[in-house]
Amino acid sequence: MSTTEIAKDSAEGSSRSSTGNHHQQPQQPPPLSRYESQKRRDWNTFGQYLKNQRPPVALSQCNCNHVLEFLRYLDQFGKTKVHLHGCVFFGQPDPPAPCTCPLRQAWGSLDALIGRLRAAYEEHGGSPETNPFGNGAIRVYLREVRECQAKARGIPYKKKKKKKNQIKVPHDEAKSSKQQKQEAS
Repeated sequence: MSTTEIAKDSAEGSSRSSTGNHHQQPQQPPPLSRYESQKRRDWNTFGQYLKNQRPPVALSQCNCNHVLEFLRYLDQFGKTKVHLHGCVFFGQPDPPAPCTCPLRQAWGSLDALIGRLRAAYEEHGGSPETNPFGNGAIRVYLREVRECQAKARGIPYKKKKKKKNQIKVPHDEAKSSKQQKQEAS
């Protein structure tokens, strides 16, 4: 590439690269995925929560009790209506009128949050053995929240069964194989 071409390219804002000793702009890292962005936000939120404690809690001193307190703290920002035992709508999936029962964080949101924080903890140098987000008390808490919310809505929680790879036979072939078996007997 001649010097006039290089000057022309730079004047026109061309993105062609040259072999000359020109200053190259540092490459931007690829944008974070939605999951990675959310994980970073969650990690920063949890870190801020620990700093706001009186006295502030260092991440190295964090344990499952701090995580449980954080989950309860988040309930105040929830959007899921959880009917109390005394509510006339307790156990009804679609209540016909509003009530004064509290809004809570949905179980699925808390479960996903804990998964992201558990991963972030280890990415920030924490060991899996000391990960407060993987503690059994957290799993028990999440199970209780799931069951409580399911009962309050009158919809029992059922674990989805994993589907095995099944070969689907077209309807006509299935019909013809049934007919062949019947004719053979």
